[in-house]
Amino acid sequence: MQSVPHRPRGGWTVLAALAAGIALAGMVACVTTRPDGPNRRLTGTCEGACDLYVACKREDRPHVARACVSECREVFTDRESLRMFESLECTKVIAFVEGPNGRAPTGATSDGTAATTQ
Repeated sequence: MQSVPHRPRGGWTVLAALAAGIALAGMVACVTTRPDGPNRRLTGTCEGACDLYVACKREDRPHVARACVSECREVFTDRESLRMFESLECTKVIAFVEGPNGRAPTGATSDGTAATTQ
């Protein structure tokens, strides 16, 4: 009777652990890079709503956030409405803030050019 060669299990264990690590890293990256992901905190404040807008736009100019908060305080009057806004997906957040003309709170258009008034 011939014996079957024994294959060490260590190689498969290492590969399985590596695959699991890569999968976990991918899931964490998806959760942490989406500002409109399921784990976000709803603040019910203009600051929180504008933080979401700025994150969705991937905007890093501080005056955009300040202008957003200023306009937000003119539009929203209660925390529940703000929480509902904060629960929107990024595409809807941007569309709501910028409106049909794509005007960002700073007076710039969504592509970064200056808005013109007629």
